[in-house]
Amino acid sequence: MTTDDTPTTQAPIDAVGLARLVDHTLLKPEATRADVEALVAEGVRLGVYSVCVSPSFLPLEIPVGIDGAPDLLVATVCGFPSGKHHSDVKAAEAARAVRDGADEVDMVIDVGAAKEGRFADVRQDIATVRAAAPAPTVLKVIIESAALTDDEIVGVCQAAEAAGADFVKTSTGFHPAGGATVHAVALMARTVGGRLGVKASGGVRTAADALAMVEAGATRLGLSGTAAVLAGLTADGDY
Repeated sequence: MTTDDTPTTQAPIDAVGLARLVDHTLLKPEATRADVEALVAEGVRLGVYSVCVSPSFLPLEIPVGIDGAPDLLVATVCGFPSGKHHSDVKAAEAARAVRDGADEVDMVIDVGAAKEGRFADVRQDIATVRAAAPAPTVLKVIIESAALTDDEIVGVCQAAEAAGADFVKTSTGFHPAGGATVHAVALMARTVGGRLGVKASGGVRTAADALAMVEAGATRLGLSGTAAVLAGLTADGDY
């Protein structure tokens, strides 16, 4: 297996462009409705792609732009953060979230199944959630890449693609093994080959971190400190 982490070549990205890759995220257990309202307002001000919140906060009131479309999409999580839920429970949670207005669902796999090489079970878990939240809902699969070997990352990404997911995502941000790394993002991007998106999430706290993830192949970023990251970029994408 190759372990080449050479960044992809692409045009510089500025703060506006980077913001359009961001799921502006608040998943802390102690979050309040006032915190979520502030998150939405900040997301609109920053021009992010979506806000990502816990499912108990749905539905959200999202401002509508002059074109009549929402200023933000809404993402949520299921099976979060451990992934140690029965597949039908994850599916029910995802289906409820869609009914409550979620445009995107980020599900957590059973990481232990991946560690045991049970990729068929991982695929079935994802497929069950996919069936409960079909397109146009976007399904992202959180793999906890920091807890996996390279071979396990590849196996899980292949399972996610086979199950009909739209994205693979590095991390919940809650696992003690850590969050996103350039190496994991590059490996995930090579494995899915542009057929799925790649979301880098967990520990991406600076403009340099964010740009490194994008250069490695990330097509979406999960950020809780979005304002600080974007403030670290100049108009021409330097930091």
